[in-house]
Amino acid sequence: MAITPRRDSVPQVPATSKTRIGITLVFHALVIWGLCGATIGIGMSVTSQGNALIVHAIAAPVIATVVSFVYFSRFNYTTPLVTACVFLVAVALVDLFLVAMVINRSLDMFRSFIGTWLPFALIFAATFVVGTVLRRSHPGW
Repeated sequence: MAITPRRDSVPQVPATSKTRIGITLVFHALVIWGLCGATIGIGMSVTSQGNALIVHAIAAPVIATVVSFVYFSRFNYTTPLVTACVFLVAVALVDLFLVAMVINRSLDMFRSFIGTWLPFALIFAATFVVGTVLRRSHPGW
């Protein structure tokens, strides 16, 4: 005999359109990208490129942690894995199409582990960890 939860014990999630979910996810990803871009831009204007890339690599997961905390605390529409994937893909696509192809007119930025690949990995990891921790600490989500 299968045990089914009582209807009143199942959290009621308001219906949210896929469009709203997508816009919310992309908006938060763009906030991460914008703050990381500001970090690298300011860093390049006040210090060497090497130092700016190190600061950017440190700042990227901090920024992603804060933005992810806001997303999961206020919206929490998607799982940590889906959210981390969307944030990463959105940031990478803006870097590819806007920064690399339009601003730099070169794909050279993607040759830099510390400038591109490490921040991408840390953004993904920070988002996934924040989502997982918050979901475990709030099982009703």
